[in-house]
Amino acid sequence: MPHMTAFARNQWYVAAYSHEVGRELLGRTVLGEPLVLYRAEEDGGPVVLHDRCVHRRYPLSEAPTRLDGDRIVCGYHGFTYDTTGTCVYVPGQKRVPRTARVASYPVAERDSLVWVWIGDPALADPEAVPRARHLDAPGWVTVRGMEPIDADYGLLVDNLLDLSHETYLHGGHIGTPEVAETPITTEVDEGAGIVRVSRHMDDAECPPFYARSTGIVGRIDRWQDIEYHAPCLYVLHSRVAPTGTVPAPDGGDPEGFHTEITYAITPSGDGKVYDFWAVSRDWATDDAEVNEFLYKSNRTVVMQDVDALNLLQRTLGGERAGYQELSINIDTGGLAARRILARLVEEGEGAGTGPRVAR
Repeated sequence: MPHMTAFARNQWYVAAYSHEVGRELLGRTVLGEPLVLYRAEEDGGPVVLHDRCVHRRYPLSEAPTRLDGDRIVCGYHGFTYDTTGTCVYVPGQKRVPRTARVASYPVAERDSLVWVWIGDPALADPEAVPRARHLDAPGWVTVRGMEPIDADYGLLVDNLLDLSHETYLHGGHIGTPEVAETPITTEVDEGAGIVRVSRHMDDAECPPFYARSTGIVGRIDRWQDIEYHAPCLYVLHSRVAPTGTVPAPDGGDPEGFHTEITYAITPSGDGKVYDFWAVSRDWATDDAEVNEFLYKSNRTVVMQDVDALNLLQRTLGGERAGYQELSINIDTGGLAARRILARLVEEGEGAGTGPRVAR
């Protein structure tokens, strides 16, 4: 088996988009923990419980399990749980066993994302959720999707922190020769767990992804500024402008087209990861054709990554023990991310995992 990146449990992870969580039961798996999500009638907030009935382990996210008000009624024998995971009814008897409860997980809803905390609930601080305000900010419009990948989540982190692969894997969409040819700068904030990788390209070819959506004709100046908040949130601040566009009068960013490309990297289990992706823009916000083009184009790019990472995972599974991996300058950000993830795992193990039931 290939090396698997360990899970940092005492961290926030995206379990779903806000629009996915409603009065229909939704099943997801995060860090190997099966979860059921729904939205409470009482306050509209998301509820996240362990997705296994305590009685015979029937998945609570599967029909004919249903909601009765804000209580979840197991579709197998009718065990009923409230929003804290406490069982309030069992069939055939009045006494509910003391152990009849399922875990309830801390949850935070920010920027149209539903975040869940799998580790020690006493350590869950909603204020520590990394922000991606462009996902639902006024004046921005977003297309989004999610693809499961049968690969270690560390491989997806590597993929996103080294965009030189765009030139080869995503040619004809977002890749041009300049991406691979242009050196990067990397900044690492070890304490905050943030990695920044920047690549600024002058007089570059305009890839179809931007040429067709912005209408730019000819060559461009292109900026790629990555901000990765370990372990889960990745934002690529992307800017393109016709070559030679003068800087803004206030000395800020040059005029151009600003796009925020967001990924939430959520391990669902060993060798499995949810790839939540979104493309947000503050230009052509009323143009449905641009929406459709960016959605289809970015999903094509994502599926190219999915296929490549699925293949890579299978390949690594067949490698002989002790094979040597070669890293170069373009891997600086990815190697820093690995270091930070290892530290978060170690710190999490020191903190313990806490109680596995609702408090």
